[in-house]
Amino acid sequence: MMIAMSDVLVVCALACTGLYAGYMLAFRSGVMPAFRELPDDRFTEAMSVINRKVPGPLFLLLFLGSVALPAASWLTAPDSQGGQGQLLRLAATGCALVGHLTTAVGNVPLNNALEASLGRGDQHAAREAFESRWNTFHTWRTACAVAAFLLMAASVL
Repeated sequence: MMIAMSDVLVVCALACTGLYAGYMLAFRSGVMPAFRELPDDRFTEAMSVINRKVPGPLFLLLFLGSVALPAASWLTAPDSQGGQGQLLRLAATGCALVGHLTTAVGNVPLNNALEASLGRGDQHAAREAFESRWNTFHTWRTACAVAAFLLMAASVL
């Protein structure tokens, strides 16, 4: 049995979107609720450390792959579902892209502002300016990541 490169691409896109969605959900459902219990100074320091460490190689692979692989699979994978599979992969790409744009225009600027606030005194004010807004953006990008994964999964069923 011969496995087509396009099939490998679809499987990789499914795996990458799934892993990225899982990462985002774990952060949303576990890390942030735990951080809610931290005092202001520990919260801002912990978020700052995470914001510096997260964009490592594995995260970047998932982050970039969760858009690039569905897009590539949309462009190259043949569709045995009468066009529906390609449409689902295109929608998955769109959801992932919206989530990434949310990261770029919402979460990253808040991360940078939090980092700039460290050592400037009022950590309560820094947290107040950050936490609720960041969680709102994160919830949205998590929903986009989960939707991208579900759409990719539907495209292979």
